[in-house]
Amino acid sequence: MREHSSEESAHDPSLAARRKPRQRKADGPDPEGAAALIARGARVTVEESPARVLPARDYAAAGCAIAPGGSWPGAPRDAIVLGLKELPDDDSPLPHRHVMFGHAFKGQHAGRRLLRRFKAGGGTLYDLEYLVDEAGRRLAAFGYWAGYAGAAVSLRAWAAQRQGGICPPVSVWADKDAMLSELAAEMDRAGGVRPSVIVIGALGRVGTGASDLCAAMGIAPTRWDMAETQGGGPFPEILAHDMFFNCILARPGTPVFVPRQALTAERRLSVVGDIACDPDSDYNPVPVYSRATTGPRRWCGCMTRRRSTSWRSTTCPRSCHGNPRSISRPSSCRCSRVSTGRTKGSGRAPRRRFTNTSRRSEA
Repeated sequence: MREHSSEESAHDPSLAARRKPRQRKADGPDPEGAAALIARGARVTVEESPARVLPARDYAAAGCAIAPGGSWPGAPRDAIVLGLKELPDDDSPLPHRHVMFGHAFKGQHAGRRLLRRFKAGGGTLYDLEYLVDEAGRRLAAFGYWAGYAGAAVSLRAWAAQRQGGICPPVSVWADKDAMLSELAAEMDRAGGVRPSVIVIGALGRVGTGASDLCAAMGIAPTRWDMAETQGGGPFPEILAHDMFFNCILARPGTPVFVPRQALTAERRLSVVGDIACDPDSDYNPVPVYSRATTGPRRWCGCMTRRRSTSWRSTTCPRSCHGNPRSISRPSSCRCSRVSTGRTKGSGRAPRRRFTNTSRRSEA
């Protein structure tokens, strides 16, 4: 990141590169937005990032300075650092002002650690989740395409279940049409039938995206929002569907949609697309798991149980990315190969198997 003196850099934003494996995205304003900031007197520095879908040359053409990726910790103390979310996971103090989704103010356990880092460094977190207009409406929120893509990944998991497997690795698609084409082919290989789906939060941006993806795949989902869930539950209707998409903003008073008891209950539900994904929050409405999965040590996605409803302790024969380990908790990997899972041509997937496809929220 280019160095500025304090006088030069006061209030000037820097766009930091944030990278996760298998993800490509834009972490802040596009080049047009950056040009608008420059026109208003700001000096904008953009970090190089191979994962950003918008190339650095477009920002340079808009008048931005370009800095090496990951150089933001060396920026002047009065610089503003803009990044979508999730700083590097370490204990280093944070002396800057950061504009990002912090996931820190709803009881998230990781959020407490993040706030301690800001306190240690004397920095400030401007959390985009709480940026609202005069009417109290959020201005930066988890969006339509997150719901669309999250629903697509969840449908891949369901299609794989019907063929006796688990959700295949997710890569980057060139565009929406490429994703829809691949997903349709996977659904056809699964027998061409379509699952029953319920979307909660269907009137919001995320729920609208998830519902539209379903429509593109020939599925008419059950669409619920606050009116249908204000009673507080329980909600047996969710368990009566093949798939459930959680698209709500968790907050105090949010009801539990899929309780832990659902793991051993008689149910049709076999895939939860937790697109909102707040597993480490005190307000998690899907408490069948307690932390987000990661790439290198991902949960293989299959849970099995005995007919007596007690959990079976075993070692995952699929090796979980080559690292077999003993399993003793329901939140850990439960590979379908130790269950009496369905075989090809035997009809719909058994109720015993339960797959969660979580997507870390950006809101």
